[in-house]
Amino acid sequence: MNFLAHLYLSGADEEIITGNFIADHVKGRAIEKFSPGIKAGIILHREIDTFTDSHPLWIQSKNRLAINYRKYAGVITDMFYDHFLSANWDEYSDENIDSFTNRMYRIVMKRYLQLPPKTKRILPFMAKDNWLKGYGTFSGLDRALNGMARRTPFESGMESAIEELKAHYQFYENEFREFFPELTEYTVQRRDAILKS
Repeated sequence: MNFLAHLYLSGADEEIITGNFIADHVKGRAIEKFSPGIKAGIILHREIDTFTDSHPLWIQSKNRLAINYRKYAGVITDMFYDHFLSANWDEYSDENIDSFTNRMYRIVMKRYLQLPPKTKRILPFMAKDNWLKGYGTFSGLDRALNGMARRTPFESGMESAIEELKAHYQFYENEFREFFPELTEYTVQRRDAILKS
């Protein structure tokens, strides 16, 4: 899953929110320099990714994309799923999406000095243009995919992925809608277990 889903699944604990947000930028033993709460968020993020990457519905979406996007198919699938979460936000949360995303930016920004360098670079831009909410529109998602395409070391084709979404929208949305409640249930259980440990 991508940034929005990870934040949505984090619950209310601010350190878990922060850890879940930065996890992709924390490699190997670097996790040890963080507080127990932030470490718990990083661990939760990794467990969410493990569940997602092995789920048949997510794999089905990824395989459809792999024909044209090869090793970037998983990244694009995650972005598509964040699109559906953002676009249908009111079905999943009682909190307005603007309120939620602004709260998330504030929570992570409070710990700016502790953030990994890559997170420090992208967070101000993400907050300024509200990428998280933007994923819910074709233009916002297209902008994010184009940005990722520019940053990849190899030709990814991600700059054209929005056309794939438009062409097969219902397939991807159906897969997301069936998958996401299962991921949510799993994450709540794991989050509670991590908080108790």
